[in-house]
Amino acid sequence: MSKDALDRLAATIRDRRTEAAEKSYTRQLLDDPIKSAKKVGEEGVEVAIAATAQDRAALLSESADLLYHFLVLLESRDIGLDEVCEVLEERMGTSGLERQRRPAR
Repeated sequence: MSKDALDRLAATIRDRRTEAAEKSYTRQLLDDPIKSAKKVGEEGVEVAIAATAQDRAALLSESADLLYHFLVLLESRDIGLDEVCEVLEERMGTSGLERQRRPAR
């Protein structure tokens, strides 16, 4: 999936804000950021399980679920994918070990 595909998915999720909650699972998640956060946690665990089981098909499927739920969570908190990408850009060229030693901002 390219960044363009993630941007399109994020736009679709954003558009779901106008859908009726009884017809849109995404809208239900957008209306309840706590539920969205729990889904991200659940999907993250499922990704880890699939990865440790070395099940490629399951890892791909669970990874797609995780990306979707992550984008819903960001939208529910009014955070754009571009903002996350900016943080990643800032981190480029910085050692992950060095960053772990610094206090969070």
